[in-house]
Amino acid sequence: MAIDKELLDQLLAGRDPQELFAKDGLIDELKKALSERMLAAELDDHLESEAEAGIGNRRNGSSRKTMLTGSSKLTLDIPRDRSGTFDPKLIAKYQRRFPDFDTKIISMYARGMTVREIRGHLEELYGIDVSPDLISTVTDAVLETVAEWQGRPLDACYPLVFFDAIRVKIRDEGFVRNKAVYIALGILPDGTKEILGIWIEQTEGAKFWMRVMNELKNRGVADILIAVVDGLKGFPDAINAVFPETVVQTCIVHLIRNSMGFASWKDRKAVASALRSVYRAENADAGLAALNAFEEGHWGRKYPAIALSWRRHWEQVIPFFAFSEPIRRIIYTTNAIEALNSKLRRAVRTRGHFPGDEAALKLLYLVLNHAAEEWKRPPREWFEAKTQFAVIFGDRFTV
Repeated sequence: MAIDKELLDQLLAGRDPQELFAKDGLIDELKKALSERMLAAELDDHLESEAEAGIGNRRNGSSRKTMLTGSSKLTLDIPRDRSGTFDPKLIAKYQRRFPDFDTKIISMYARGMTVREIRGHLEELYGIDVSPDLISTVTDAVLETVAEWQGRPLDACYPLVFFDAIRVKIRDEGFVRNKAVYIALGILPDGTKEILGIWIEQTEGAKFWMRVMNELKNRGVADILIAVVDGLKGFPDAINAVFPETVVQTCIVHLIRNSMGFASWKDRKAVASALRSVYRAENADAGLAALNAFEEGHWGRKYPAIALSWRRHWEQVIPFFAFSEPIRRIIYTTNAIEALNSKLRRAVRTRGHFPGDEAALKLLYLVLNHAAEEWKRPPREWFEAKTQFAVIFGDRFTV
């Protein structure tokens, strides 16, 4: 609906343009006037309904209430009724914050800002002094949403699922522990991305992974065509125990990074270049021949642990060679999960450590949810990869 220009001219007449959006400026005046008008209309409707029902009731003045908005504090005159049955929908009886205020806090928290930074930001920009407890209350409300999200039904088939982890410091039983937080990123048949869940590792090894896989199955996942993992012991066995037909592929990026950990800084570029012949080989036999050549060459003799690391995971590297170049690029680059991890690490770094698992889950969920809002289209390789999936996996690949 277009706003009358003459009305705007009247509102702006004689006002300093710099003060229009300032605290207690024109925007705040309009918020106050509109809110009070809406509250008065709500009360009129309430009194009319009661009159039609034969209930005698009438206005009884107003009471003042200070509300926090996304940009300021507003003192509103809340109309009252004689019988005390009026409960406005715009601002409920015990409500002290407009919805956009909570949204603004959650948005800042999701971008990795600490409670202290959020307080400072609100004070500096809007002159609002907000207690740490209030910020925690607003963000804690997200935990219920996290529980619902973590238990939501999932699709039956995911052509690709990337499992990856970041390390997070969390206080547990009086000690700050380094815990692994695992994220599952699924690729749907149309190429769009979906975060399937977040798990904080409580137990080590296969038991933990078995629980995760069973959880995914109970939430509706019937088949995962390819699972890309980071090479943890017991992980492939746990996946295949629940999804026996799933191809488990070790993440090539993780293997390369592990390899770089064995090499000195000045040699890493040359070592990475030498390893390229292994994972870019035409097939598994050629890849193994390239690994043998690397092991017998200058860099393999200088850093023998690199070839050993690749051989240790070779059974989970082999599936990579069976796929066409489009699928290899998607599996190899893992841009989506890498971008997610970068956002998560940036948010976690500002915290130092978390007081408990729930605090960590709350932040990670908000960061992931914020990141997912930016996903708009499948990777450009997906159209060709989709055709290859249909050929390789047949009826299991359901669009």
